Amino acid sequence: MSPSGKTIFAFGCYLLVLGATLLLAPNLLLALFGFPLTEEVWIRIVGLLVIYLGIYYSLAGRRDLRPFIAATVPVRASVLAVFGVFVATGMVSPMLLVLGLPDLLGALWTWRALRSERFSTALAST
Repeated sequence: MSPSGKTIFAFGCYLLVLGATLLLAPNLLLALFGFPLTEEVWIRIVGLLVIYLGIYYSLAGRRDLRPFIAATVPVRASVLAVFGVFVATGMVSPMLLVLGLPDLLGALWTWRALRSERFSTALAST
């Protein structure tokens, strides 16, 4: 597995844990971040979707699927900005920004790994 593949694999594992928590014990996570508790099924459906994303990320990382890996960088980096809009418009508590941090940090980690791999490849070909 390449360094960038490892970053995506690790993020996929994070998504699997997050998704399982949302699916099986959503109020645990909601309470931890100060959000209202719920008995609605939607949070569990979101958890299932996050698990599915975690599976895709993990597989893409293990198989070093470079187009997927590269595409995740701007997408994951945008999460914190979108969450910021939700907070700024009063739709949600600022605690949501904490949930966006792993996306941003993961995107930066993957970007650095991709950049390092490109630099190493360029050196090897000269």
